[in-house]
Amino acid sequence: MKIYIYILFLFIGINFTSFAQNKPVLSDGPVTAKLINFYPNPASSVINFDFSRAADNSYSLQVYNFMGKKVYDIKKAPSRITINLEDFYRGIYIFQVRDKNGTIIQSGKFQVVK
Repeated sequence: MKIYIYILFLFIGINFTSFAQNKPVLSDGPVTAKLINFYPNPASSVINFDFSRAADNSYSLQVYNFMGKKVYDIKKAPSRITINLEDFYRGIYIFQVRDKNGTIIQSGKFQVVK
């Protein structure tokens, strides 16, 4: 009898778990296009950041290493930025694009391989 109850709970648990994973995610806000595209990823010598809209020099770009230390910062970013990765260590880096008020507009991550 115990084995039947155990199998029943196992079956119910699997069904509820699979149902929760298949549930569609609904967005509360409007869908916005990416402000910045970056390539190549993974990068070895340079990485490029291209603003999709005309840059009016009101955005800034910061790059942080995986430990949270800021390794690159540019205020009033132009429409295209190329970062030389010669002094970057191998690993994952996080970037943030901020507006003139300091609000994070977009963030992402890229990998440096050497």
